[in-house]
Amino acid sequence: MVTCARTTRIQSRTAQLQIGDADARIAEQVRERGLVMVEGLGSRASVLAFARRVMTLVPHRHSDPDALTTIQDIGREARRPGLAGLGTGELHAHTEGSSVPEPLRLMLLVCLRRPVRGGEVFLTDGRAVHDHLTATVPEAVDLLSRPGIAFYGDGGGRPSQVFTRHPGGRTSIRYRQDDLAQFSPVVGRFLPDLRAAITAHQRTITLSPGQGYLIDNHRYLHARAAFSGPRLCVRALGSPRFLLEPGFRAGGAASVTVAAAALALTESPPTQRSPAVLDAIETQVSPVGSLSGSDDGRRTP
Repeated sequence: MVTCARTTRIQSRTAQLQIGDADARIAEQVRERGLVMVEGLGSRASVLAFARRVMTLVPHRHSDPDALTTIQDIGREARRPGLAGLGTGELHAHTEGSSVPEPLRLMLLVCLRRPVRGGEVFLTDGRAVHDHLTATVPEAVDLLSRPGIAFYGDGGGRPSQVFTRHPGGRTSIRYRQDDLAQFSPVVGRFLPDLRAAITAHQRTITLSPGQGYLIDNHRYLHARAAFSGPRLCVRALGSPRFLLEPGFRAGGAASVTVAAAALALTESPPTQRSPAVLDAIETQVSPVGSLSGSDDGRRTP
């Protein structure tokens, strides 16, 4: 197993904005960075209200009647293929819905109860992975972009590829690395390079209750460390309520210092709510263990 040798320290300053401005800021940061960090969502109702502001919710096969999915340990059932996210074990880096014809564009995950130990979140910018491979192993990018080099899912899955080209020089990523992923032998020798690039660009985040992240699911991969204790999160999937071009524009992703965005929301009544939106922040790579609450970096097989 390869151990990630980097984590992050985040520094930011807060600016008070009206709801309309906040929504515009969220849309801007998703377009530019693919990631918005959120806090102040301490209840399922507040998560649902925020999700409805930024996306048209689409139910998942495991979601509840409100279209949110409860992410918690379901016991032995989580050992079944494709259900690792509902267990306590390590969850490898992936994009959501890789086996469906058109994966949903936005994913929101919020922590409502922390585990006793572990459960750190690991986020990887697919643009950084793409640019890393383009600079170091360009042949890998070409092969991983060929339709049909991957098959995601069981008998109801679909042939696919890791990188999908779109008009205008844009690219999206679709990936999983569990028992429901198979790859053509022609790309087999490059899979270690792909996993190493994902590891190299992972950022470690420890979520407290009310904190979470909103990601462009066609750009960001997410993962989770194993944990113990009654961890409880809720997840929303859907289509953006704002214009979002296909994929990301390759090129320009920094390998050491990358920009991110953060949003802080309050729990005040809707008539009084004035969400605090954090300015774009610099995420600086620092030695393992420097981030408060993190033990080490992400590990991938």
